[in-house]
Amino acid sequence: MSDLFIFLSKFLPPFVYPLGLAWMLVLLALFLNRRPRGQRLALILVLLLLWLGGNRWVAAALTRSLEWRHLPPDPLPQAEAIVLLSGGTEPMESPRPMVELNGSGDRILYAAQLYHQGKADHILLTGGRIDWQSQDIGSPTQEMSAILELLDVPRSALWLEPDSRNTYENAVFSAKILKEKGLQRIVLVTSAWHMPRSVRLFEAQGLEVIPAPTDFIVTQADWEGLTQGDLRAYLTGLVPSASNLSLTTQMLKEYIGILVYEIRGWE
Repeated sequence: MSDLFIFLSKFLPPFVYPLGLAWMLVLLALFLNRRPRGQRLALILVLLLLWLGGNRWVAAALTRSLEWRHLPPDPLPQAEAIVLLSGGTEPMESPRPMVELNGSGDRILYAAQLYHQGKADHILLTGGRIDWQSQDIGSPTQEMSAILELLDVPRSALWLEPDSRNTYENAVFSAKILKEKGLQRIVLVTSAWHMPRSVRLFEAQGLEVIPAPTDFIVTQADWEGLTQGDLRAYLTGLVPSASNLSLTTQMLKEYIGILVYEIRGWE
């Protein structure tokens, strides 16, 4: 995969997210100071974008539409390997005393739990860094390995794939390793909102995938509180906030990723 595609996939999408579009519309309004009607329209669109992107209803609905596509089976079946996608760690950079977990760190905790439950004998860790986005501070696979060893997963049970730069390469590079070992049936661990794209990509590589989503943002109680609450809950959900705007952006990013991967024929 070309470095240019990787760069464009990171650089261009922010301009179609609510904040990026609002920023461009504000710039447009500054150039329309001699056209009050056009300037007013641009500013109205800014307010509409920030309200739609920042209210809880839109953010929760978008998130739920992704997260609830692959609800975790109970009990989870056995597999030949657990595949853990990166994204849940922060590197040991000063002043951090160790590798740390971020908001998606539940992926690592859940993979360790599944290993200790005997769902598979090995965990394949997949994920690298993009050169121009980071310094030489090691790979996410090394970071995940360090956390898993703290959780009593033996180093001998871990396989590392440190070269992939996105979800497509996660699937391609992981499938190569698994097929070389004669394995096909996997438990796939990633955040629930990331699972729909991940399942399709790994299945496209000829693997039998058992989804094991974690890191749910919208729970059953959250959704019922939003949709079945009283008037105060409805009104509170309509008020835009930075956290909801961030969540909406994250889900739009995932939908754009699904669309781009379909256009390129990767799924």
